Amino acid sequence: MIEIGKRDIQRLAKHFGITYDQAEARYTVFRKAEKVRALRKQNDPNFGKICKLFDTIKRQCTVYAARPTVCKSYPDGKRCGYYDFLKFERSHQNEPDYVATTQHHL
Repeated sequence: MIEIGKRDIQRLAKHFGITYDQAEARYTVFRKAEKVRALRKQNDPNFGKICKLFDTIKRQCTVYAARPTVCKSYPDGKRCGYYDFLKFERSHQNEPDYVATTQHHL
């Protein structure tokens, strides 16, 4: 879960040239159990589900300049699971541009 605040939603709205309400509806979901707003997810061939704002072909963030605060604060802040995995794979493959192509199987 990638928790997102009001400033993050406003930044996304500005980035996409849409209203705050449109950005909130399009890119976030309210998680009742945790009582927080989080970024929506999308299907991903490697992880099953991943951030909606992630390009699953290029394997990179599509809103890097407008990314949420939690993403900006990583690695000193909260953890980014995809980035941890990517760093691990690149280190073990000894290739700085390596992108894992493993498939997610149910």
